Amino acid sequence: MELTTIWFVLIAVLWIGYFVLEGFDYGVGALLPVLGRDTADGSVTGETRRRQMLGAIGPFWDGNEVWLLTAGGATFAAFPHWYATLFSGFYLPLLLILVALIVRGIGLEYRGKVDSTRWRRRMDLMVVAGSAVPALLWGVAFTNIVRGVPIDAEMEYVGGFWNLLNPVALLGGLVTLTLFLTHGALFVALKTDGQLRHDARALGLRLGVVAAALAVAWLWIVHASTGTAVSWVLAGLAAVALLAGLAAARAGREGWAFTGTFATIGLATASLFVALFPDVMPSSLDPAWSLTVENAASSQKTLGIMTVVAVVFTPVVLLYQSWTYWTFRRRISGHHIPTEVHPAAVTEETRRRVGAS
Repeated sequence: MELTTIWFVLIAVLWIGYFVLEGFDYGVGALLPVLGRDTADGSVTGETRRRQMLGAIGPFWDGNEVWLLTAGGATFAAFPHWYATLFSGFYLPLLLILVALIVRGIGLEYRGKVDSTRWRRRMDLMVVAGSAVPALLWGVAFTNIVRGVPIDAEMEYVGGFWNLLNPVALLGGLVTLTLFLTHGALFVALKTDGQLRHDARALGLRLGVVAAALAVAWLWIVHASTGTAVSWVLAGLAAVALLAGLAAARAGREGWAFTGTFATIGLATASLFVALFPDVMPSSLDPAWSLTVENAASSQKTLGIMTVVAVVFTPVVLLYQSWTYWTFRRRISGHHIPTEVHPAAVTEETRRRVGAS
């Protein structure tokens, strides 16, 4: 196998890793206002439920973003022409995704810095927006990449922003959004306990039905024009995995349900890359102007050096992230959330103790 093909496969693996891991982060963040409500009997506050949800992704979300950084860096080094055309043509949507990720990070990191309900609500809005926007725009971007965009003979994108917001691409955005919401709901069901667990599982089932209907239509449209036998098989397996995951959720098997959505996202992403190969960005103007793994690649020397680095460091990263998930594998219940302590109460308690002494 040639080095260009190896690096195309490695970049595909990085994107698969990003979507299956960061996907549940997006889903959990976007579902904060839906699942993070007071229980009907008032026994558990919405704040406690939101802290359970954020505690579930707390050890993982920033590590999951490393997959995106690595995928971008690998694309820049291995396929510089692909990187240049992609980031110039998709500049605005990629900028929106970057801003959303920054906003989400601020919301997650600073939510607990101020003891104020209004402050936490604002941070929650930042987390919701910073999760939903990338979940939608990644589907739009990848649909356009696979189906082809206006690229001229100079490897330059000659379309506009509105060219990217075509009906099929918007359908792709809805697919990734609903899939990630389903993935996130089932992750909450897997990682929490109590009423939140049951509510998340029920919501995941409802969202999964919508995601399945949208995904079947989207995969059919995309693969009808660019698909191969292998990509069709992978798309079919993705559909089967989603149905199996929903069946497991209905039976109360959250682990298998989450595994089902995990496999669905991974197989669907793999099917897109298989349908794309050997192109990396097809031209809708002339197939001869498409960027391929050959004309968009770096030199063989560069690819050889990168391969050595990848062989050395990839196992280290995988071992570290696997250790993280194993360490924080326990469920988070409401009693794990510490009771809120207000500064005024602390001051009064301190005065009482000082007076007693």
